[in-house]
Amino acid sequence: MKEITGGVCAPQGFKAAGVHCGIRKNKSKRDLALIVSDRRAAAAGVYTRNKVKGAPIAVTKAHIADGYARAIVCNSGNANTCNADGVQKAEQMCRLVMRDSGIDENDVIVASTGVIGQILPIEPIDAAMPALVKALKADGSSDAAEAIMTTDTVKKEFACEFELGGKTCRIGAIAKGSGMIHPNMATLLCFVTSDAAIVPEMLAEALKEVIDDTLNMVSIDGDSSTNDMAMIVANGAAENALIEAKGADYERFKTALLAVMTRVSRAIAKDGEGATRLVECKVQGGADVKSAKAIAKSVVCSSLLKAAMFAADANWGRILCAIGYADAVCDITKVGVKLCSRAGSVTVCEGGNGVEFSEDEAKKVLSEDEVTIDVTCGDGGASATAWGCDLTYDYVKINADYRT
Repeated sequence: MKEITGGVCAPQGFKAAGVHCGIRKNKSKRDLALIVSDRRAAAAGVYTRNKVKGAPIAVTKAHIADGYARAIVCNSGNANTCNADGVQKAEQMCRLVMRDSGIDENDVIVASTGVIGQILPIEPIDAAMPALVKALKADGSSDAAEAIMTTDTVKKEFACEFELGGKTCRIGAIAKGSGMIHPNMATLLCFVTSDAAIVPEMLAEALKEVIDDTLNMVSIDGDSSTNDMAMIVANGAAENALIEAKGADYERFKTALLAVMTRVSRAIAKDGEGATRLVECKVQGGADVKSAKAIAKSVVCSSLLKAAMFAADANWGRILCAIGYADAVCDITKVGVKLCSRAGSVTVCEGGNGVEFSEDEAKKVLSEDEVTIDVTCGDGGASATAWGCDLTYDYVKINADYRT
């Protein structure tokens, strides 16, 4: 398996595009994206657990109920949530794709992101759809990745290549997410494509298993959005033997998907609103996987720790505090903590107690843009990793002025 370029267009048989249609006031910013497979593809999704859900989620669930899709359309700048005409507008977006591409509206996945509670204007999407379809190209992933961004500062697109039964297969992804992100699936919008041949049931199983170890281990601010979804479509263009059950090929496919989604997860966390550094927590020696995950999440979700990370302050007591209130089996008297980055590493706690360390060295370690908190438990053999970021003044500024 190797990393490649191309995002959602890296797999065979996919094209993508992104244009500015006018939902966003910034005319230099693309705000309407389209991803198309040249054939019907197996499809699966995972969605937010928020009781308030964007209208596109209901429409998308209905459209992939048979396990297949051909296109993904997404706008930014407006979430199309809590609107009386939301479902109607989401369905209309799918019909507009059908009108100009010929793809059946029931084979279209639809998504929206942006401000909640504002009516989505369909006119700009209607007017721009012909140009969007015409702009579809085999190297259009980057344009689509830009079009789904809201407060993101960087585009998030990744891809990898691997083999199944002697056939070269690929997985590609684009994602958006910078705020309103917390482990409660899906924490963002993420669109994944593959040219592997796999039945919808196995595709859904692989996506859910991978998300439990990736997107559900990301937290920026503790808020779970109303529109979160992660969608995957696999069109079989690689012509590998169809994956119909769990086995060696299924595991290889899942491993490749895990690699891509791990990259997505790290990128989302690092680009958190106002963030200056990625904070990764690795837990080893957990009593069980559930406990290890709970501890890792608790650490990256701690507002006090996130503030300390912003100041590059080795206030390790906040780490122990977060471990202590995690819903996990953990003998605190066996816990060790080490702070790591490319600048080095500093042990700050052993056996649940502090140890002497150089504050200057710790400051140097924590001043890097990627910091890892290594937590060692003495309760078992389980491990887990979670990703978050520091909490800065700019997070408040961005969200105080979000609608303007």
